[in-house]
Parts: sequence; structure tokens; C-alpha cells
Amino acid sequence: MGRIIAIANQKGGVGKTTTAINLSACLAEAGQRVLTVDFDPQGNATSGLGFEKGYMDKTVYELLMEECSIEECIISEVQENLDVLPSDVDLAGAEIELLDEPDKESMLRKELKKVEEDYDFIIIDCPPSLNLLTINALTAANTVLVPIQCEYYALEGLSQIIQTVDLVKKKLNPKLELEGVVFTMYDARTNLSLEVVENVKNYLNRAIYKTIIPRNVRLAEAPSHGMPINLYDTRSAGAESYRMLAAEVISRGER
Repeated sequence: MGRIIAIANQKGGVGKTTTAINLSACLAEAGQRVLTVDFDPQGNATSGLGFEKGYMDKTVYELLMEECSIEECIISEVQENLDVLPSDVDLAGAEIELLDEPDKESMLRKELKKVEEDYDFIIIDCPPSLNLLTINALTAANTVLVPIQCEYYALEGLSQIIQTVDLVKKKLNPKLELEGVVFTMYDARTNLSLEVVENVKNYLNRAIYKTIIPRNVRLAEAPSHGMPINLYDTRSAGAESYRMLAAEVISRGER
């Protein structure tokens, strides 16, 4: 049965979608069967993996509206071992349309149960806000991976997401755990990056990945070419970092 990992942080611009795309691609490269679920109406994970938003008939929105099956929505073999459940701006309307549904918080979980046996990992890219979509993702997930940008307000975002995880665990998904924190956009030249890492380590005292994702030009360029970093520039520092993160994620699951 696949491990379902939600990549979440209520702060935007922390490398959440970058992590979802590149962790998925590097897990697939390591021989794991992976499904990336783009659960953000911005659809950046979809476009970052090479698909044009707005040109797909069957996305996660149609799935939630029960207009198609999950098998019909999944785009197979984006790269070897990597499938995608795409999204676009229509998903923003799902929140309002689902308000009267009795199990509105667990609709994604219901759908993923149908395919979780097919994958080793299901990676969900969450929206950068606390809304019904994020609650759905956390209700479906086994664990939550939190990317944190090495900047001044990092701890604020972290405490918010931990509170949310605790709340969802209490009310909707008792098995939900914190997968870990991964530092992104790390700049070794600045004292601030070092301070943020130390502060978070002191605050959290657990579940921090050793891999730190650096600021990297190639990593920033890759989405505009519709490619994960391991395909766009396989020898870049960004590609090596996400390979290391993928190896850590795999080994954490084997314990």
C-alpha cells in the first residue's frame, strides 16, 4: 500500500510545489511507483511537469464533482514510474460546490483508496492556505511534509501548520503524522539561513530532514520548461539535493 504524503505549508512561496514535483520525480527515478496529485487550483505542479493548464478535460475537479473516475483522470508515465493527477483553476470552485456534501472533508481520501495499491508513494501538492482542499489532502494523507524557506517568518508558518495537523488528527484522521520539515532556498552565505535552521531545530526537536535544498538557479528555471530538475539539469545542485531527500524519504518509510 502506498504512503500518502501531503506537502503543505499555509505560507506561500516556500518551495512547496517545487518540492512536490522534484521529490516525486526523484522517487520515481529511484524505482518507486509514484502518483503526484496536484491539489492546488493554481495548477503549478501540473504545468511544472509539462502539461498546459486549461487544456485538459479531466482533472481533479471533475473527479471531485463525480464527472469521471480517478483512472480516467490520471495521466500515466509522465516519466518512468511517475503518474499525475492534474489540476487547473476550476478546482477553486470545488470548495463552494462541495459545501453541502456530507463527507466533504474526505472526498479525496475516498478516491485515492481506489488506486493506492498501485503506487509506492502518492505525493499531494496542497494549496498555500488552510481551506477545504487542504483539509481534504490532510484527511487523505498518512504524513505531512512541511517545506520551510530559510527566512525570518519561517517559524510562524511552521506553528500554524502543526496546529492544523493536530486538529485534523483529532477530528478527521487519527493516523496523520508529521513526516518532517525540509529546509528550502538555503543560502549558505547568509547568517539568517543558519539562524532559521537552528531556531527550527530548537523549536521542533524532531522530524527534520538532514537534506537541505539550496537556492539554485537551475531549480528555479526548470518549471518554465515543464520538467523536473532531474530531467532538466541532472547534475545541478538542486537535482542532487532532491535525490538525497528522496533517499531519506524512502529510508524513513522502511524503519
